Amino acid sequence: MRKRLLIALMAMMGVIIVADACTSAIVSGKLTVNGRPLMWKNRDTNDLNNRVERVMAHDGLMEFVALFDARDLQDTAAWMGFNEAGFAIMNTASYNLNGNDGVKNMDREGELMRYALERCKTVDDFEGLLKTLPKPLGVEANFGVIDALGNGAYFETGNYKYVKFDLADASEGILTRTNYSYSGTKDKGMGYVREKNEKTLLSPHIAAQDISPAVFTEELSRTFYNSLIGKDYTRSGDTWIVDQDFIPRRISTASVVIEGIVPGEDPRLTTMWIALGYPPCAEVYPCWVGEDGVAPELTGTTAENHSVQCDKVNKRKEEVFPVVRGNGKQYLNLSKLYNNEGTGYCQQLALKNRQAYKRGYEEIARRRALYNKTKKGTKKRNK
Repeated sequence: MRKRLLIALMAMMGVIIVADACTSAIVSGKLTVNGRPLMWKNRDTNDLNNRVERVMAHDGLMEFVALFDARDLQDTAAWMGFNEAGFAIMNTASYNLNGNDGVKNMDREGELMRYALERCKTVDDFEGLLKTLPKPLGVEANFGVIDALGNGAYFETGNYKYVKFDLADASEGILTRTNYSYSGTKDKGMGYVREKNEKTLLSPHIAAQDISPAVFTEELSRTFYNSLIGKDYTRSGDTWIVDQDFIPRRISTASVVIEGIVPGEDPRLTTMWIALGYPPCAEVYPCWVGEDGVAPELTGTTAENHSVQCDKVNKRKEEVFPVVRGNGKQYLNLSKLYNNEGTGYCQQLALKNRQAYKRGYEEIARRRALYNKTKKGTKKRNK
């Protein structure tokens, strides 16, 4: 019932939230530097104004933090997020699952993810949701999920059925998806080159078992490597390159990593690291559930419901894609990101983001100590 009401509300408001493209991964704790699982999404969408919001618990539903479009005034569609139970979800659009099934009421992935964030605690809960929601779902996506128990999976989901790919079954301890589904029609969909880029760039980190959130936000989302051409343009010295089949794209609006917990830790230690706006030009921020868990500049505080931080990054991006006539928008001025003088945005932000990660992990340690102290005090009172 709630699903139908939300769809009706969106239609009345003229809000049609389109599905994302994106590059993504789910990583087992056995491959990470601290044993905590990771879930990453480099978000690609034509809606360039994104924001982060904390949604309070209400009516028996859980508190969560998620990425929203600025124009979605009612926070109807969440595009990646996590909740107080340590459950996290994301999606990448798929283009080879549904075929011509005749379903017209589509692009409901974000709505489904908000629904899940309010209700699901585990990967199994989400699978149960997919089984019981009325069909057709109005989706064509690879939904990635992790939970506080260390579980993770992709659910390649169409209007009427899904196929689950469990992280526990992944031989290397990692799963990746772009804009096609492994269970879908062969050679259809998109993102084949980007997925090969991703696997190539992650390969040394998989071997070293040293994957961290920074590997995604500072490396993959800021590297201009094309696996089909076999060239990394990142520090090539070129001034202009064509924006085609890199992980960071002109329509990339955020690089988001959700870092889970070690089983037994407080789920509130689940952390979302986000480079909001065009990732090569963006600072990194940590986010948590609870009071003061989301920096105000990430939220929709302007008259247009924009994030101040996203607006700032979008202004920088205009220097990277300055040509607006003809096919100019496809041409990227790489010297604004990397140059011999070291003044490119990626170069300038490298140290700043390392410091942001350092401060973020110090805050996680502070919160861990606080939660443990509170837990011990509760046990003493209950004796």
